[in-house]
Amino acid sequence: MMRTYSPKKGQVERKWFVIDARDQVLGRLASKVAYILRGKHKPIFTPHVDTGDHVVVVNAGKIRLTGNKLTQKFHYHYTGYPSGLRAIRYDELLKRHPDRVVILAVKRMLPKNRLARKILKKLKVYAGSEHPHQAQKPEALDLKTVNEKPGG
Repeated sequence: MMRTYSPKKGQVERKWFVIDARDQVLGRLASKVAYILRGKHKPIFTPHVDTGDHVVVVNAGKIRLTGNKLTQKFHYHYTGYPSGLRAIRYDELLKRHPDRVVILAVKRMLPKNRLARKILKKLKVYAGSEHPHQAQKPEALDLKTVNEKPGG
């Protein structure tokens, strides 16, 4: 009798990838990073098990937003107090915290559950080109090679 293979938590081998975000469009970059973080690029992908790899995104400060999103898109944050809704334009957010722009975009492309919160911990984003993860021997990943559609 054939049984369906389901990977266990300890059986998943994780790799480290470095992605250069210089002149990349935010949404396209975020969708491919989310794809790798979830592990959908692996043949052992299982929706309820974290089978993804670690991703380090560098040069987040040099990311591109298409159209007028830089001046017309806002990030909203509610403090929890009356009249505590804070809004910041994306050009300001990109100047102050370029790493948050990428993290927010990737976070919103993951499922909204406990597993996604665990998956998001494998994402490391840095504004400049330096990162402290050289010991993990990360591989440079070209986003053109990440195929999001099976057979496409």
